Amino acid sequence: MATVGVPVGWSAYSAMRFPSPQTPEGAYLRIVIALNKGKERDVFSYLEAEAQAAICTIHEYRAKSLVIIRASFQEPERSEWVETYREEGDADGPAGLWTHLATRLGWTTRLRTDLSGIAEIERVGPRATVVTSRGTRYPFREAASGLWGLSLFTAELMARKERAPHDFVLVEKAAADYERARR
Repeated sequence: MATVGVPVGWSAYSAMRFPSPQTPEGAYLRIVIALNKGKERDVFSYLEAEAQAAICTIHEYRAKSLVIIRASFQEPERSEWVETYREEGDADGPAGLWTHLATRLGWTTRLRTDLSGIAEIERVGPRATVVTSRGTRYPFREAASGLWGLSLFTAELMARKERAPHDFVLVEKAAADYERARR
């Protein structure tokens, strides 16, 4: 009984002590755990809501662009256009796109440079900064749901989100031109 009870009791005690994702500390620690386990995909859940929405939009428009490209274009243009959007549009959902972007743009490397302990939390309203023991500062924002998310990459993701619909319109126009030329 003690052989089973002690590990189960310790696990329950540890789970109760672990900060909730409804705190900046809890969100930061979940990012640390995900990266330490090599599960970059899991970090997606701890990005702020705006960043998650931006990634969803990018993925949606890139996937729609690929459908048009694959259906409308002939070689060699098809291969060239597919190569432009393939990694983002064929990603395994938004979390897969996050993993791709974070790896390609060096964001996971940037995060891994200092995933040390928390020295302090600076909190002002719906914003907080986790300051690590090495002095790195990670910005977080609270969502309406009460969950906290990393906002370090939001500006770049929002810029990419703005480009995705414009690129889609370009693909649609090119496909229409291509169709007219084939007639």
